[in-house]
Parts: sequence; C-alpha cells; structure tokens
Amino acid sequence: MTGETIRDAATLILIDRAAGAGGLKVLMGRRHVGHKFMPGKFVFPGGAVEPADRRMAVASPLDARVAEKLLARTRRKSPAYARALALAAIRETFEETGLALGRLGAPPAAPEGAWARFAAAGVSPSLDGLDFLARAITPPGRPRRFDARFFVADARLIAARAEGAAHPDAELTELVWVPIEEALELDIPNITRTVLGDLAALGAPPWDPGRPRKFYRMLRRRHQSEMI
Repeated sequence: MTGETIRDAATLILIDRAAGAGGLKVLMGRRHVGHKFMPGKFVFPGGAVEPADRRMAVASPLDARVAEKLLARTRRKSPAYARALALAAIRETFEETGLALGRLGAPPAAPEGAWARFAAAGVSPSLDGLDFLARAITPPGRPRRFDARFFVADARLIAARAEGAAHPDAELTELVWVPIEEALELDIPNITRTVLGDLAALGAPPWDPGRPRKFYRMLRRRHQSEMI
C-alpha cells in the first residue's frame, strides 16, 4: 500500500533488576479493547513523537553513542531529533503509567500539556540512563504505521509516581511487572515478542552503548532484519 503515513514513535521498556534469581522483570500494560491498534494486547508504554518533545528541557543528555545509533539509517542527522525520540518515550511512559523518569527538581520551564504535568511532579527528565534496544517499522496495511524506537531504562530511574494512570477507560487498562519468560506467554504483538527476545539475548546490564542494534521492517513484501 502506498501513501500511508508512518509516524516517528518511541517505546520504553522499564526493567527491574531487583527480581532476584528470576532475572529481569519488565513493565507491560494491557491496551484497551476498544482501540483500533493492537486492542487488548500487552505492550510497553509508548506512542508517537509530538512537537512538544522537541521543546522540553532535560537534566542530562543522551549518551552520544546511543544518539548515533538512533540516527543511523535516517534522513535526520540532528542530535535534537534523537533527543526528541528519547523524550517521547519518557513522556508516553508518564502519560500511560504515571511513572516520571528523571531527576528530582522541576525543570525551568515545560510546554503545556503532558510535559507541564510531568514538571508538576517535581521531576526533570534525564536521558543519560536510556539505552536504545531496537527499531521497527509497522508493516504496510495496518490501521496505523509507526517507525518505532524501543528504549530501555532501569526502574531505579523512576523519580515520582502519579497514581491512577491505568484504569478501565484508559489507553492501558492494567499494568504488570513480569519476568521476561512470563511476558512471552502473554497476549503480545509479534514485534513485542521479537524485541523481548533481543532483550533476553543481551543478558544483564550494563551493555555496550556502541553495540549494533536490530532494525526490523518489511521490504519487497518480506520481513527483514538488519543491524545498524
């Protein structure tokens, strides 16, 4: 199908390393069954990049090696573009889960909307704790298409929590912390299953920020995976 709009998007995989012998736990949410895109599926919090993500102040920048990988195979080579992707992952996580990642201390200013609410929690977003795991473009013919970047962050970066973000009428109706092995048994999209496999293959952090990343997309009607 031609002429489809593909929106830049970002997703955040929060990991809990305090899971003990069971290994890493990840935070997942169940999407509302009324949504056209992946209804009822368990996913990571995330969504499309918004203009305000380019204007939000940060407490710390992305690691330059992570930013370089984010910009690979893109027409946009500006560090501001990589920064906006990372900020979108943090904002979407806050909107869908109530978890504010960053450092305590409100930023000097914040755009209206979600970022103003984030700042009101007394947190400035910090990007130096985010890693980039994988990139995937939604195949043609789907109700919505995204060029999504999957980020990973440690749950210890959670600086504040707003209760009530997930409820029966919200985008995510419930939130669960589950070991990767159990997450793979949930009703999850194929790309989520693939990315969870990538995460499991990495083992426990820390990880090399300059390592190759997987880029998943469909070319000539075939699913492709390449390294960037």
